[in-house]
Amino acid sequence: MTLPELKIDKLTAGLPIIQGGMAVRISTGALAGAVAATGAIGIIGASGMAFDELRKEIRIARERAAGGIIGINIMFAARDFLGIVQTAIKEKIDLIITGAGFSRDIFKLGRDGATPIVSIVSSARLARTAESLGAAAIVVEGKEAGGHLGTDRSVWDIFPEVKKAVSLPVIAAGGIISGAEMCRALKTMSADGVQMATRFVLAEECAAAPEYKRRYQTATEDDVVIISSPVGLPGRALKTALVEKILKKEAPRPVGCDFCLKKCSLEYCIIQALINSQKGDIDHGVVFSGEYVYKIKDRAIKPAARIVAEILAEAKEAGC
Repeated sequence: MTLPELKIDKLTAGLPIIQGGMAVRISTGALAGAVAATGAIGIIGASGMAFDELRKEIRIARERAAGGIIGINIMFAARDFLGIVQTAIKEKIDLIITGAGFSRDIFKLGRDGATPIVSIVSSARLARTAESLGAAAIVVEGKEAGGHLGTDRSVWDIFPEVKKAVSLPVIAAGGIISGAEMCRALKTMSADGVQMATRFVLAEECAAAPEYKRRYQTATEDDVVIISSPVGLPGRALKTALVEKILKKEAPRPVGCDFCLKKCSLEYCIIQALINSQKGDIDHGVVFSGEYVYKIKDRAIKPAARIVAEILAEAKEAGC
């Protein structure tokens, strides 16, 4: 099987791989650009970024992408959601991926700015709604994903329902940890592509601190847990000192608040927890991760281009 190109609106990626956008400042311009240069699609995790910071990261990604496709991921729950979207469109981002809630307004912004909008969904119903509003493609994310989760169902169960419900390109996400799973998605479910995030945390270009990456390198199956989040959604993370407190409902409540979310339970400060871990203070942070991080065979830190090459080799070995 020859790997297909991934076509989204007028964009064509040489490889059917989207590097998932990881906030806060885990996937920045350096990682997105390095991935895009391989022929895959590189994504900046824009949630939590100031507008000027996002402009800078988009320009860094563009410089490194060698003409490849770059996008942003922004969660609807962020208070600055529309401002982030407008900033990215003004910077002529190639595409915008959005999840953690559902926005109708974003589709008009996308049309006006000639920017494809890709919706992350976990049901056929929401996929149909996104298509009717003008989505250019759909990412189907199952319970296996890292970060905030919209379902407790597996991507392998949800995907066929969505594929049948819409005529758009449909991309599988959540638990796609190797080329073998990518091959399975392409061959058995006729996926147009896959989105992979967890694998790219171990890229040299990933902006996570060494302590964050080491947590990925040492993670076991027992370390992967589901936590509550002030966003109002469950989240998948790795055990840290703070995560243990969250699980026991003993996490410290926020001291002060800059109202970064549209709605927040104030159970603890998720944005500060993510900033702490990105900077290396994982004891006071949340380290989001996909369910199968422990299945990554080689957890050495290496260039993103080499990770992509390894994924392609794994897919070939699996029959793609």
